[in-house]
Amino acid sequence: MYQAFAELYDELMYDVDYEGWADYYTRLLSIYGIRNGKICECACGTGSLTLPLYRRGFQMTGVDLSQEMLWQAAQKSRKMGIAIPYVRQDMRALNLHRPMDAVLATCDGVNYLTTQEDLLSFFRAAYRSIRPGGALIFDVSTPYKLKHVLCSGLLGEDREEITYLWQNTWHEKRQTVEMDLTFFVKDADGKYRRIDERQHQRAWDQRTLKETLWHAGFRAVSLYGNFSLETAGDENQRWHIAATRGEEQE
Repeated sequence: MYQAFAELYDELMYDVDYEGWADYYTRLLSIYGIRNGKICECACGTGSLTLPLYRRGFQMTGVDLSQEMLWQAAQKSRKMGIAIPYVRQDMRALNLHRPMDAVLATCDGVNYLTTQEDLLSFFRAAYRSIRPGGALIFDVSTPYKLKHVLCSGLLGEDREEITYLWQNTWHEKRQTVEMDLTFFVKDADGKYRRIDERQHQRAWDQRTLKETLWHAGFRAVSLYGNFSLETAGDENQRWHIAATRGEEQE
């Protein structure tokens, strides 16, 4: 996923308030006692959140499965004169050379883990990568959003340089949404190039997230709703989950 249209990603996400996301995650990190230090951001994509967090004083490492997305992130960092290590890894097998103060997985990264085994593998890998007393913080698009907002339907937009069609299909039994995306990109010669992408996201319920985090060794699990510090609700479109690794090694 994200292999074919990494070059388009930032243009398509132009309206996302990454500075606002960075402010919110900085606030969450401070609540868990992390006001600076080493942060690994899993599923970092093109670094659109990695860079604002770096500017807020964190020592960032970006991890993603897509080499093309990491290349885009590295180019952006280089243009800004910022040295951030970007590493191609599967977050389910996260393996860092030094312990982190926190591991993040933002912007639906955990939704792309579609099996219970994948979810537990990531949580366990994150646990091993975090120092005692550190935190895992991530967000998910909620079951309500995937089922009732994205749901099944066709979206589209016609821009000057890009036209895209986005077909969603909700699978109730699997609690997943299948997203088929087709892009027509105008090249310099005026011709259009077609890019096709298929993605799957899983709707994870609160109980499963909490139980799997505990099974992986995390404690003090908290769920917040919609970029707030309010308790997560069933009709929130996004949940933010934070959990800590105990001070003592287990």
